[in-house]
Amino acid sequence: MENVVLIVHLLLALSLIAVVLMQRSEGGGLGMGGGGGAAAGRSAATALGKITWILAAAFIVTSITLTIIAAQKASGSSVIDRLGVPAQEQSAPVTPSVPAGSDLLPPTQGDDAPLVPKAD
Repeated sequence: MENVVLIVHLLLALSLIAVVLMQRSEGGGLGMGGGGGAAAGRSAATALGKITWILAAAFIVTSITLTIIAAQKASGSSVIDRLGVPAQEQSAPVTPSVPAGSDLLPPTQGDDAPLVPKAD
């Protein structure tokens, strides 16, 4: 099922590219043509324009369908499960123990008094 939807999706993508390239240009890229600016009315829908809308809608439907199929296949398992690698046992982190009465500060050099008095 997934392969059929994927093939249809690829055919829709190629045909959508072809139909868009066949459409008449308005003389400028990125909406710079047309002559009327924002006050220009919409032109009549051509057959290629209608086919473009139909192919675009079908492309979006197949995209959503492929997403749903992929999500259903992935539910309940992780990538590690699919690799077949056994999971390693995780232990609790080891915290180092500090002996009682030890100083955690480095020894001071010189005649200056230490910032923190030692606990006796």
